[in-house]
Amino acid sequence: MKKEDKKHVDLNNARDGIYKDVIKNIKDASICPFCKEHLKKIHPNPIEEKKYWWITNNAYPYKPTKQHLLIIHKEHIDNIDDLHPSAWKELFEIIKEENIKKEIKGGTYMMRFGETKYTGASVTHLHCHIIQSNPDDTSYDKKTGILTRVG
Repeated sequence: MKKEDKKHVDLNNARDGIYKDVIKNIKDASICPFCKEHLKKIHPNPIEEKKYWWITNNAYPYKPTKQHLLIIHKEHIDNIDDLHPSAWKELFEIIKEENIKKEIKGGTYMMRFGETKYTGASVTHLHCHIIQSNPDDTSYDKKTGILTRVG
């Protein structure tokens, strides 16, 4: 399958509202929103660049969060089998650095890879999330916390 024939986003997994509209526009344009030629045009937040990864605040964070970072692999891959061992090492270093820099006292790390019907991801490009909930937010539900789709 050629790269241009590949499905870059999965509208079925997009959250309702503005985000779903954005994903629909990306799907209609047949582009990958996380690839270099599109990321900075589509993503409004500042992007920090490392050797293998980009780091940024999620433009459409889950609610309610104190922190919701995206760590996006710089090459268009969708499976962890394609990660170079040095990329794994750098990813671990990024997670540690961001936890310290953002003073994340607890949170969730999640990697989206592979087929979206199993992952719940809306973008097929391999990426990771660092999520810290905000239990002080008035919309925070102590029983459910932050909900996201997996699979």
